[in-house]
Amino acid sequence: MAVETAFIPTAQLKKIGLSAPCIHYQLSPDELTEQTLQRREGVINNTGALCVLTGAFTGRSPKDRFFVADAVTKNSIDWNDFNIAIDEKYFAQLKEKLTRHLNAQKEVWVRDCYACADESYSLPIRIINENPWSNLFAHNMFIRPTEAELETFRPGWLILQAPSFKANPKTDGTRQENFAIISFTHKMVLIGGTGYTGEIKKGIFSILNYLLPHNKQVLSMHCSANVGRQGDVAVFFGLSGTGKTTLSTDSERELIGDDEHGWTNTGVFNFEGGCYAKCIDLSEEKEPGIFHAVKPGALVENVTFFEGTNEIDFSDTKITENTRVSYPLGFISNAVHSGIGGTPKNIFFLTCDAYCVLPPISLLTPGQAMYQFLSGYTAKVAGTEEGVTEPKVTFSTCFGAPFLPLHPSVYAEMLGKKLKEHNVNVWMINTGWIGGPYSVGSRIKLSYTRAMICAALNGNLKKAAFEKHPVFGMMVPCTCPGVPQEILNTRNTWSDKNGYDKQANMLAGLFIKNFEKYAPKVSKEILNAAPVVV
Repeated sequence: MAVETAFIPTAQLKKIGLSAPCIHYQLSPDELTEQTLQRREGVINNTGALCVLTGAFTGRSPKDRFFVADAVTKNSIDWNDFNIAIDEKYFAQLKEKLTRHLNAQKEVWVRDCYACADESYSLPIRIINENPWSNLFAHNMFIRPTEAELETFRPGWLILQAPSFKANPKTDGTRQENFAIISFTHKMVLIGGTGYTGEIKKGIFSILNYLLPHNKQVLSMHCSANVGRQGDVAVFFGLSGTGKTTLSTDSERELIGDDEHGWTNTGVFNFEGGCYAKCIDLSEEKEPGIFHAVKPGALVENVTFFEGTNEIDFSDTKITENTRVSYPLGFISNAVHSGIGGTPKNIFFLTCDAYCVLPPISLLTPGQAMYQFLSGYTAKVAGTEEGVTEPKVTFSTCFGAPFLPLHPSVYAEMLGKKLKEHNVNVWMINTGWIGGPYSVGSRIKLSYTRAMICAALNGNLKKAAFEKHPVFGMMVPCTCPGVPQEILNTRNTWSDKNGYDKQANMLAGLFIKNFEKYAPKVSKEILNAAPVVV
């Protein structure tokens, strides 16, 4: 149900310069869906979900995300290839241009919402979009205020998003026509030239990754989390495409959240009010929770249909491998509606190893856990980012380097302290290839990965015999219920054992080379956890 016209914060919007002829405020998913259809910007699939195309950009564009370099950020942000500085004058210039662009539209869509399920850290957000389906994404992904809360709502942060507005790189200080710019001084995010909705979500995540550790001493994490029937919380770290959403959506456990969380002195909390799941090869058999969430109110991006039907062909990568669906957390039947859980007992580092070297599951010492956390190894999956068409080796510190404004040591030290304080089990899970590297072997079955995680969570895996990996040093179980014994040792799945040994040494060398930049600042315990070239 739409909020009454009297609730529209017209005076607040005028203060920021917004004066579009028609302002749609806090519309319902049904209304946003209907308006998208009327504008011919989307279609309905056979289950009732809204399907749209995001245009030229079907993934994030990390090289076009900027932080304004000013008195707040100059000496606190870790400026690097992901944290790119832009001068304040360009921010002011683009803000004015973007506002004029929105005012020139016949209609704009405004939504007030929150990030952070723990009210102690709640971040009020106002999002202004130039199309209704982007506003539906915001409805799905953030925490939805009650009508009573809306009457007194005051935004802490503002997002202006207009896919059809393009910057002029020659005069606006950007690299290309598309951009996402964050200003901590103005508490504002500007997004233009891209319709990929993930830029909205990751803009807020980047903000929280600065504010929570820097100002609140709360660890922010790129992870999913769930809780068992006995109250045991599990956390899953991993980049897009490694299985965070899929593996945390478990019918036997309740989902706290699928992507972004904070860890306080009392437990974990979800940053979001929804899920943004990859749906390539989605099926009811493999991922029933996500499959059944594709229903009225959900927003599906960049999929195709079986010819002559409105049934989605989830296997088709014609548009992108990074097909996505956003939906409110409540679409998952066993979700934790509060978005809050206790202190984790098990942590899983997920990697998609395209080289087929790492074991499907292994147990890490605290030193190894910190080494792997700082390394953040995976193979970046095609389609997750613009320009990535083949898997390639990636080291993304803390399993989320593109979203971490502070130095990696800040997050790593906070995690290390919590691991030891709470005696947390840390497991590495390889959701990548077995039987040989990419193009030779095949990706490990999801059912096997789920069985391994289940055995770790219920304590059965701790009872198994373990053997030490000769190169990477982690302890590998020799048996696991529901999993063929021969795949637990990855080397056994290769027909060419010498080929495996060479591949393992090659990957170890890449780890060692990558870690050189951290070596001067870490403890001997962490340095001793490095792989050894045999």
